[in-house]
This record gives sequence, structure tokens and C-alpha cells, in this order.
Amino acid sequence: MQWMLDLVLIVLLAATLFHALRLERALGVLKRDRAALEQLVAGFNASTRQAELGIERLRAAADGAGRQIARQVEAAESLRQDMLFLTERGTQLADRLDGLVRAARTRMAEPEAPPPHSQAERDLLAALRMAR
Repeated sequence: MQWMLDLVLIVLLAATLFHALRLERALGVLKRDRAALEQLVAGFNASTRQAELGIERLRAAADGAGRQIARQVEAAESLRQDMLFLTERGTQLADRLDGLVRAARTRMAEPEAPPPHSQAERDLLAALRMAR
């Protein structure tokens, strides 16, 4: 009976040894995978930091561009107001000039009589105008 108990104990020890070897191999694989995972996580963290820095730089550039565009819009609005004023003044001057040109053309179309030299000529012209 002793030898049976020893045999059972040997079988159990062999099974334990077999499972211990399998467990040791699994733990070795897990350690290798853990090291690879830690490297992967470290690389991911570095990429995340670079992305965050890139986003901050992009945000700063966008803010600067927005301020520059706002300044240009303000300058353009000022120029627009100046152009409206100048256009209005130009229109007024063109209208005045057009009126003066029309009046000059009307005067040029009417033949002007030379001013009479004597009182008799002036009286004659006055009588002719009244007779019309």
C-alpha cells in the first residue's frame, strides 16, 4: 500500500510539474507581451503629446489669422465708407457739370446779337421784341 501511495504521489507531482512548466511558459509569454504593451503605451502617449502640441499650435495660428482678418475687415470697412463718400461727391459734381454743359450748349445755340451801339438801335430792338 505504501508503494501505491508513493505512486499516486509521483503521478500527482508529475502532473503538478507539468502544469507548473505550462504556467511558467504562459507567464514568460505574458511578460514579453507586457513589455511590448508598455512600449506601445509609451509610444501612444508620446504621439498623444505631439498631437496636443500640434493642436495648440494650430489653435494659436487660427487665432492669429482671425485677428488679422478682423483688422483687414475693419480697414476694408473704412475704405468702403471713404469710397461711398467719394462716389456720392463725384455724382454730385457730375450732375453739376452736366447742368453747366447743358446750359452752355443752350446759350451757344442761341445767336447772340451784338450789343447796340446807339440809343436808336436799342429802342428799335426793344420795339421789335414787343411786337413779337
